[in-house]
Formats: sequence, structure tokens, C-alpha cells
Amino acid sequence: VWNIPNASKTIYLTFDDGPTPEVTEWVLDILAQHDIKATFFCIGNNIEKHPDIFRKLIEGGHTVANHTFNHLNGWNTDNEKYFENIEACENVMQGSNTARLFRPPYGKISRSQKKEILKKGYRIIMWDVLSADFDTSISPEKCLQNVLRNTADGSVVIFHDSIKAQDNLRHALPKAIGVLKEKGFTFSAIR
Repeated sequence: VWNIPNASKTIYLTFDDGPTPEVTEWVLDILAQHDIKATFFCIGNNIEKHPDIFRKLIEGGHTVANHTFNHLNGWNTDNEKYFENIEACENVMQGSNTARLFRPPYGKISRSQKKEILKKGYRIIMWDVLSADFDTSISPEKCLQNVLRNTADGSVVIFHDSIKAQDNLRHALPKAIGVLKEKGFTFSAIR
């Protein structure tokens, strides 16, 4: 799934790589201010380290989903290890009302991995709007423009709630939400 076409001007904010102390909590505060629900693709290892922040995602009514346990690149990982890593993340999220959604780290996944993941009942969620907040060589304003220039009805927008992305994220996210709301967009989590 690259986008979710609809007639209601709904877009889908997604956040990869958390939960991360301070960054994820800041994102939650911004989303709460605007009454927005989002989708968080969590790394199992980070969930294990920060279960309290993970719990806040769930209590906030956001969708939490699988982003592997160790942020593995599917192109560089043999299938058995990749599937074990997805399962390890799923086990850490057990009982937390998670969606059967999966996002491959770096967007890199082989055909055979995709086929098996779909067979296991996951929907693979990609994106059509890349903020590039993780790219420390771009300015926070460029990150914002990446979102504003490319978002359309049904867009799946990707941000990262990570230390590496936080400078660009802190600039772009609140401004993007404000401008997109002015343009009549509404926001929803992917369920």
C-alpha cells in the first residue's frame, strides 16, 4: 500500500523507528494538540527499552505496527533471519491491540519476503510522501516542503520519531499539520 485513495481529503501520518525518549513524546504532544491519530511503525528493540512510551502510543489511540525488532534491511538479510526478526517484534507488541501492518525498514524488501509477509496476514504499508527528515544534509525547511509539495488525498506521509530526524521533524511536523489543515485535509491512523 503506497497510498489510500479516498474522497474525504484524508491523509495518513506515519512515524518510523520509535519509540524514542523525548522525540516520540513530543510527537504525541503535537498530535494531541491537533486531535490527530497516526500510525507508528515501531522497532521491537525500542519497545523493549521504552515500554512506557509504547504504552502512551496505545493509550493515545494511535495505531502501532511492526518495523522489525532490529531495523533490518530486507535486501541484506536472509529470509529466515528477517522473518524471525519480524516475529520478535510482534512478540514484544503482543496484547497491545496492534494492527497487522508491516513497514520494511528503508523500504527495502525482496519479492520472496513480501510474498511470505502477506501470507502471514500483514498489510505492507509503504508511503507516497517522504519527508526525508532522517537526512541530516537537508534543511528543516526542505523537509517541510517535501511534505507540503507532495501531499494529496490519501497520501501516506512518512516521518521518523528518532534522534537523527528530530531537528527536521520538530520544524516540519507542526508547520505541515497547520498548512495541511488549512488546505482542508483531515488525518487518520491506518487501521
